[in-house]
Amino acid sequence: MALVVAIDAGTTGVRSMAVDETGAEVAYAYRPFPQHYPGPGLVEHDADEIWEATAATLAELCGSLQDCTGPQAPVIAAIGITNQRETLVAWDRRSSEPLARALVWQDVRTATRCAELEAAGHLEEVRRLTGLVLSPYFSGTKAEWLLRDGGVPRTADLALGTVDSWLMWKLSDGAAFVTDPTNASRTLLYDLNAGEWSEPICDLLSVPMAALAEVRPSSGRFCLTADTTALGPGIAVSGVAGDQQAALFGQGCHQVGMAKNTYGTGSFVLMNVGDSCPSPVKGLLTTVAWDLGRGPVYALEGSIFATGAAVGWLTGILDGAADPAAVETLARSVDDSGGVIVVPALAGLGSPWWDPTARGAIMGLTFATQPAHIARATIESMALQTRDVIEAMIDGAGRDIAELRIDGGAATNDLLCAIQADQLGVAVSRPVVTETTALGAAMLAGLAEGVWSSPAEAASLWQLERRFEPEPQRADADELHGRWREALRRSLQWPGG
Repeated sequence: MALVVAIDAGTTGVRSMAVDETGAEVAYAYRPFPQHYPGPGLVEHDADEIWEATAATLAELCGSLQDCTGPQAPVIAAIGITNQRETLVAWDRRSSEPLARALVWQDVRTATRCAELEAAGHLEEVRRLTGLVLSPYFSGTKAEWLLRDGGVPRTADLALGTVDSWLMWKLSDGAAFVTDPTNASRTLLYDLNAGEWSEPICDLLSVPMAALAEVRPSSGRFCLTADTTALGPGIAVSGVAGDQQAALFGQGCHQVGMAKNTYGTGSFVLMNVGDSCPSPVKGLLTTVAWDLGRGPVYALEGSIFATGAAVGWLTGILDGAADPAAVETLARSVDDSGGVIVVPALAGLGSPWWDPTARGAIMGLTFATQPAHIARATIESMALQTRDVIEAMIDGAGRDIAELRIDGGAATNDLLCAIQADQLGVAVSRPVVTETTALGAAMLAGLAEGVWSSPAEAASLWQLERRFEPEPQRADADELHGRWREALRRSLQWPGG
């Protein structure tokens, strides 16, 4: 039995999953790793702790498979990697030691620098070359900070890489310093049209191009494992994609116009826009969806900062809502939100607003407001933010969507799914396997090693669990969206934000 192992290196932990030719999960392991918060707005990881968590999950996976090296063991045909995308690791290629803590995508220490670059007139060039915006979210200004303020020396052995590059370096015992276009396109240092690191942007940020990884197609052989984990040597790492692009691939969104949303701590909406790089779309990001070796496929992306995080925040302040499932139960106890609107701008607003000064708000409160109304309004806010992003995508791409495929922790919330379908006016489809990020990485690796013969065969592994159809009448949904937009307008550019 041929298996593909997917390593999903997320923001708070690492998941490793083995799937068979049908896409079914055969074994699974998870390890959290610590988060480091040295100050307000500062978020760091220890790259060694990420690697240790990865090695531990692979050892547990091997234990679940009974013996990865025995004569009766299943054959591990390939490894796929998916990862938190914009987090930046700096290490020394001679010693393989990290030179500083990794700066996490959530870290905002370079916000002032981004504002300086925008004020100096660099935004248009950045948008044109990279498809991104000037934001501390991305890796480029993190690299500049590490080299200028973080004590990382500029040497010939310097490596500046995303988490996928770090893991492949460790898996190969330093034999491969590589990445793929989906991760490269999230650094602020990659020219989307040229398909290579951007010399003008690297010069602007004083980032040495020699310190950046070689970029290879998302599906194809990156390296072979050394004897650094329980998997043993000689296994091909043949699929790599950033987490949201891997989810798009795992959702089978291989046709132009197909879209998915992952409801996690935040939400990330991606639409496949084909093999021609689109012009920048206001409020959205342009990114590489994947490259199967025949050139890149592109996606429009909307990044929403607080969806599941807003529900988590709510559980801490509402009696009778101890966990997200309890929030859904509480929200179902009322027919509507009683006029309440929650704007979950707890860390500013992402797409399509990109306003770091926005702040959260609860509006429409009366003496009749109950905790259940606030719970329902919080769930509604997840769907309303997604509608704003999807509408921006439809305008930017010039095409409608027929359905939205969903995954992530909150995708199991039936109330959210029903509200989302009503807000979009299209069906919302939930798959049987909601771990589509890991599945997408496995598909990319399996395609390269012949486990699946074509992208179409890989896409056929996607199976529908439930489809939520919208109500035919849109008046109530549009009225709610109108109230949302008014409340949101009042939360923007908050004084002192």
